[in-house]
Amino acid sequence: MLFPPLLVFASIFSACCLATSTLGATLAKDEVEALESIGETLGKTNWKFSVDPCSSGDESWAKFAEKGAYYVNNVTCDCSSSPCHIVRIVLKGQNLSGTLPPQVTRLPYLQEIDLSRNYLSGSIPRQWGSMQQLVQISLLGNRLTGSIPEELANISNLTSLVLEHNSFSGNLPAALGNLPKLERLLLNSNNFTGELPETFARLTTLKTFRIGDNNFTGKIPGFIFQNWTNLKDIRIVASGLSGPVPDIGPSGNLESIMITDLIGVESTFPRLSNLSKLENLILSSCNLIGKLPTSLQNMPNLETLDLSFNKLSGEIRISLPEVKQLFLTGNMFTGAIPQWILNTNKKIDLSYNNFTSTGGVDDCQKSGLNLFASTSRINNSGVVSCLGNLNCPVEPSHYLYINCGGKEETINNITYQADSDPAGPSRFYRSTTHWAFSSTGIFLDDGTEKDVLILEKNQLSSSIGQLYINARLSPSSLTYYAFCLHNGTYNVSLHFAEIEFTDGKNYSSLGRRIFDVYIQGKRELKDFNIKDEAGGAGKPILKNFTANVSDGTLEIRLQWTGKGTTVIPVRGVYGPLISAISVVDPCRLIALIALSHILLCVTV
Repeated sequence: MLFPPLLVFASIFSACCLATSTLGATLAKDEVEALESIGETLGKTNWKFSVDPCSSGDESWAKFAEKGAYYVNNVTCDCSSSPCHIVRIVLKGQNLSGTLPPQVTRLPYLQEIDLSRNYLSGSIPRQWGSMQQLVQISLLGNRLTGSIPEELANISNLTSLVLEHNSFSGNLPAALGNLPKLERLLLNSNNFTGELPETFARLTTLKTFRIGDNNFTGKIPGFIFQNWTNLKDIRIVASGLSGPVPDIGPSGNLESIMITDLIGVESTFPRLSNLSKLENLILSSCNLIGKLPTSLQNMPNLETLDLSFNKLSGEIRISLPEVKQLFLTGNMFTGAIPQWILNTNKKIDLSYNNFTSTGGVDDCQKSGLNLFASTSRINNSGVVSCLGNLNCPVEPSHYLYINCGGKEETINNITYQADSDPAGPSRFYRSTTHWAFSSTGIFLDDGTEKDVLILEKNQLSSSIGQLYINARLSPSSLTYYAFCLHNGTYNVSLHFAEIEFTDGKNYSSLGRRIFDVYIQGKRELKDFNIKDEAGGAGKPILKNFTANVSDGTLEIRLQWTGKGTTVIPVRGVYGPLISAISVVDPCRLIALIALSHILLCVTV
């Protein structure tokens, strides 16, 4: 196609004019002065004010970063006219140790401020509420405290408010319900209290809402699923809120629902209707009772269904062949396990249930199907039925040592057995030496299956000790099961060291791993935080317990209950972690030592 000469000339002329209008444009002087003050308040010391922030191309002002990068250093200018103006400040993952700058109000064109994953302290300046042009605020992963200023409700153009993983407190301001364009409200892992304001019913533009790991009170408001018709992603995890789960739908937008660890009484399954785009439905530890509803079959895009640790019962009479990951751990299901489950190669966990038949499967693991403790136990003996013939030795064992997640190690003449199976979302592993483990769950926002953690050489201290340079992880529940033990009273020692977080003045030190520990079905540790208990990251800590073995078996279970951070240092870091296990019958051991001394004396 040939262009008319006049049109070609006009196009070239327009382009030249645009280039000329921006060529050599520099940042407005008052905004340069504002940046100097902002940098001082933040603790940002490497901005080079000897060059222009907008036109110099210096990496101290703007450095290329891939989408989703954890380190970002960008000050973005709009130079469509002269002088230039700052429109975005994104300083992520830099361990800035200052406070939030009130001086950003001196940047009248600023649309976005992102200070995620730093070491900032203090509170949100009330002055920020005067910045009508602001569209996005992200303060994820800092040490910020105080309440949310009501003045933020004056930012009428605000679409995204991300305050998760800090130490904010107090009630949520009712005025936030007046934000007419808000699409993302992320408040996870803070210390917020009180009920969700009724004014939030007006937040009809919301697409993402996350309030987990807080201290809210009251019930989950019905307006969430009634009024918020644009909602795509909701997470209410260990929020402090009570059930029941409200009825959900209809919605043509919902893609992910995660509601877990609710307080309150038992309730039946919520009504689900017309959730055509739903991909993830996670309702674990929600005190649900009754049978699985047939409405679960009417979600054509459902990939992950997690209903673990409820009190759901009866037979499974529905079919979900398209679901890729199904977790029904810790319920009360009965009857025969459906054939569509037994024949699948998907990730399915049925552990800890009361099925009467496994359809001829005589093992605890079949492809991606975990059947550990999924049926009634043999003669109420305590032995898990899927283990079949235990092949116990004539003389039962009186000790067990496991190097969780690592290779065989000998420490102080004690050999810790290797435990290096890579595991996965619904995994049962049986050792040849009379112990096993069962792990369930997936790490959300993380595409890897990292159930074994190995400490990198440049992390923490090299003197941590061989038992602690690796660990076994689980996103939800991890059970170690020992059998063929001599009956008696055992000393159980659990070895821990936090090797995913760090110490010092950096955002990686702000992570909080919290989980519960059960031994023989009794909760021995609630809200256990390895780093806090040990007095820092990379420091070993030993927790000692006494357990009675009366049927030759010992069960140790670690469970995440939704508390703690999940995005520090990166997304998907949470859940129980253990470094090693020591189990010893001290009476039996003393008797054997005494016998050896007698034999030695007789020989002499």
